[in-house]
Amino acid sequence: MQYRSRPWTAVRRLVVALAAAAACAAATHPASAQQVAVLVNGAPITTYDIEQRIKFDTLASHKAPSRQDVIQELIDEKLKVHAGRLYKLEVEDSQVNTAYANMAQRMHLSADQLTTALAHQGIDAQTLKAKIRADIAWQQIVRGKFQSSLQIREKDVFNKLQTEKKDDKDVGYEYQLRPILFIVPPGSSQLVLDSRKREAEQLRARFENCNDGLNFARALRDVAVRDLIVKSSADLAPEFRKILDDLEVGHLTSPDPTPQGIQMFALCSKKANRLDNAASKEVRDQMFAQEFQAKSKRYLEELRRQAMIEVK
Repeated sequence: MQYRSRPWTAVRRLVVALAAAAACAAATHPASAQQVAVLVNGAPITTYDIEQRIKFDTLASHKAPSRQDVIQELIDEKLKVHAGRLYKLEVEDSQVNTAYANMAQRMHLSADQLTTALAHQGIDAQTLKAKIRADIAWQQIVRGKFQSSLQIREKDVFNKLQTEKKDDKDVGYEYQLRPILFIVPPGSSQLVLDSRKREAEQLRARFENCNDGLNFARALRDVAVRDLIVKSSADLAPEFRKILDDLEVGHLTSPDPTPQGIQMFALCSKKANRLDNAASKEVRDQMFAQEFQAKSKRYLEELRRQAMIEVK
């Protein structure tokens, strides 16, 4: 699954500024100077871990956290990773590195640039990667353990919309689409491409319904009719949703070039759904996040009660 963290806008601004300024060399910390401050189910949290997390949290929030708050944060992460192992869930280094690279990309940096920028502030990239590893494990654990209770009922979404008087007049839709591809071999000339586009336009002009139109398309030379795709309004980019909303059922979208050829979509069905709009999606996401946080907090408290935590 893709790792998703809290907003990192503040981190990005500071990291980029620090990288540009190259204010100082990367900090080093001799292994011999590390001391174990806490043991969590036998896993150590060192003074170096604490110092690094204080630096990172200060960078991320513009506010220096207390040492005790950081220790509690690191204890929670150890508990999350330990729970993952109990469930035989090992987060691979490749997963962590991918999430780290994705985070850097959202900051318009490469992974190496993010590592360098953090180092300029004296922060080891492993500090951030440890946090990512714990969060990946924890999201999978909570989703798996509480899967049934994390299902958000449509009735609850509707009731919350009514209570908050959110604008739900914008009706959403469920679309059933059949992609139709006029195949164009790689390296073909513009002349060939234009010719295939004209053929696609001819099909579009005579396409009146999916039953007859799809059969006719299958009989054409070098044309592929792909499997049915079902999409909701919330799944689609606003531009494509507008195209489908303006299109009559049983007709084709305009032909567009793709790496494989000229593609159109047959709109075979469009069903209205008042709970499939932007306001409903926002409420549904909020309700899921609240329920997830509540389950997460209770389960973490349970793990704390069961854990062997030794403060040195």
